[in-house]
Amino acid sequence: MNGSEALLKKLKENGTDTVFGYPGGVLLPLYDSIYDSDIRHILVRHEQAAAHAADGYARVSGKPGVCIATSGPGATNLITGIATANIDSSPIIALTGQVTTGIIGTDAFQEVDTVSLTMPITKENFQPRKSSILPQVVDEAYHIASTGRPGAVVIDLPKDVLEGEVTEHDMRKEFKVPGYKPTTKGNKKQIVHAVKTIQNAEKPIILAGGGVILANASNELAKFAKITNIPVATTLMGKGAISEDDELSLGLLGMHGLESTNHAVTDCDCLITIGCRFSDRTTGKVSEFAPNATKIQVDVDPAEIGKNVKIDIPIVGDAKIVLRDMISEIEDGNHDAWTNDVVAKRQAYVPKMTFNTTPLKPQDTIKEIMDSITPTTIVTTDVGQNQMWMAHYYKTRKPRTFISSGGLGTMGFGLPAAIGAQVAKPEENVLAVVGDGGFQMVSQELATIKDYDLPIVTVILDNRYLGMVYQWQVLYYNNRISQTKLSPRPDFVQLAKSYGIEGTKVEKPGELRETIQNALKSREPTVIDVVIDSDELLPMVPPGEKITKIVGEYKTED
Repeated sequence: MNGSEALLKKLKENGTDTVFGYPGGVLLPLYDSIYDSDIRHILVRHEQAAAHAADGYARVSGKPGVCIATSGPGATNLITGIATANIDSSPIIALTGQVTTGIIGTDAFQEVDTVSLTMPITKENFQPRKSSILPQVVDEAYHIASTGRPGAVVIDLPKDVLEGEVTEHDMRKEFKVPGYKPTTKGNKKQIVHAVKTIQNAEKPIILAGGGVILANASNELAKFAKITNIPVATTLMGKGAISEDDELSLGLLGMHGLESTNHAVTDCDCLITIGCRFSDRTTGKVSEFAPNATKIQVDVDPAEIGKNVKIDIPIVGDAKIVLRDMISEIEDGNHDAWTNDVVAKRQAYVPKMTFNTTPLKPQDTIKEIMDSITPTTIVTTDVGQNQMWMAHYYKTRKPRTFISSGGLGTMGFGLPAAIGAQVAKPEENVLAVVGDGGFQMVSQELATIKDYDLPIVTVILDNRYLGMVYQWQVLYYNNRISQTKLSPRPDFVQLAKSYGIEGTKVEKPGELRETIQNALKSREPTVIDVVIDSDELLPMVPPGEKITKIVGEYKTED
């Protein structure tokens, strides 16, 4: 077989049945083989969308997502999506075309040094120069992308490597990854030390990050929290690690977190962090982050231990395995009074979600979204105010159902991520909640949605501004509004209809719930333009301040 046929065969052997891509000149051998393959290829309308779709697929399914782009501009268009996936520890494999090996380095047509460009934003990258080693490279890429701390892997594919011969012997060669042995089981002594510290604590808090979801450890987290009666705060990436309906759930921590949660973490005397990398959006001013707490950090990536926050008890290991070991050692603690107080303060915060005004408040919109979907509905968000309104007010009940760009904060993520999510879970309802700014970056992907008849419901929180930047200009730059007003803009309803997709506009309270329910029931792709109040701002912690210093006032029920 040739290299392209071997590549596709190896993709299937590693469990891939769908890829997201956009063809180009040097990839003609691969796309010729795809013509005869039973691997499903989703043709996106921009390469960046291929990476985001693969990312959404990976986050929902737990399996590596695969994206394809040609050499030069195709590869560079993947870069934002690769970086987005990698910083959020999402396992994707990006296959990029490359000029033939004999002219690499000559500035040939559509040649860029993809390996050098992607090295800082991937877990690993490869450029096989011989067809015979391609099968091993593919196996190695899947192994690296999906084990330890997951991440993005690039395979840069010279055209002649795709055309060269691969034997059955080559296909059976075992791969080796010298020096790569991720630790999964935590150190026994450290676990015992951590358990004793937790049992002696009077005011403990658990902080669950995205690592809990990546390790499929949500059940273990809930069991550990219940046994110990310890409240659980979450990071943005940890949203869904524990049901936000659970009595012990404190919700989101950090810059856009809940006031009661920020205070609880600040006041705790023992902070048990699991799968959390302590980003600046979570900690605020590091010197005043949980200042009186003994800090325990469980993370599969040793590089994250103590990187941003000084740690007292480090445990390197897989969250699921470490939690199981901690559960086997733990006994009831003596902190019921603290837990009761923290939970009571959390429950006392009842945000006002109904205003019955026009234009609609974002809170009204999110309430109607919650009222119209089920706990298994997959929700993707874009980045900006739409993301933080959802992170703060929307209650996630199951892992892998709230998909958002955390570390990189990539506008344009929400819609193509929804494509990947819908492909991964065709039987589930998928809702993309986006801002009008991010939507306009990727609106061409409505063609992809229509082409493959994906029943995605896109809800545009339409405030006519680049909302989050606008909010910062209002709060921190003396209301000097510079280049954040989005005008002129397309008619989103007519734009959707031009792609053959149902489009509708919502402007009044009570309309959105029924509109979403009808759209989901129809199982047809739908775009809903929701006109919201552009002056409604979400309270937040200023950058670099302690997380209890919140600017703005939360609106609560009387």
